[in-house]
Amino acid sequence: MFSPHPNLADEVNGRIVQSEIEGGVFLNDLPPSTVLEIQTMHHRYTAVLLGGSEALLSGHPEFCPTPVQVAIAGSTWGGSMLKLQYVGRGMHLEFRHPEYKTPIVTSAIQEIRDYQADPYESDSDRASLNTDRSMS
Repeated sequence: MFSPHPNLADEVNGRIVQSEIEGGVFLNDLPPSTVLEIQTMHHRYTAVLLGGSEALLSGHPEFCPTPVQVAIAGSTWGGSMLKLQYVGRGMHLEFRHPEYKTPIVTSAIQEIRDYQADPYESDSDRASLNTDRSMS
C-alpha cells in the first residue's frame, strides 16, 4: 500500500495513488518478447519489448508507422514528472525515437494489453488465439 511521502506535494502524492488505482505495468516486470498493445486517446501502439527500456514500437502515422526501435522512458501525467519504465492508464507514454532529438509523448493511455502471440497477426487471428489479457 502507498504511503504519502511527506516531502512531496499533495498533488504529486495524489497522482501516484491514482496511477496505482488506474493500473499499469513496469517494463522490468515483463520478459523480452512480450507484446504490449497500448491504446491512447488517438492511436493504438504495438510495443514488442526487447529488454530493459528498449522496444519495437509502431502505431503512430508519423513517428512509427512501421516498427522502430525506441527507448521507453516511462509515463507522465502530462508534466515533467516521469514514472520510469512504467506504462500506466490515464498517463502519457514517453519514448525516445532515434530520429528525433526530444522525447515523444503520447496522448493519455486508455488501455494496455499484453499478447503472447505475434503482434502483426490480424485481429481475427488474434481473437481466435484468445491469449490476450488486460494489464492491471
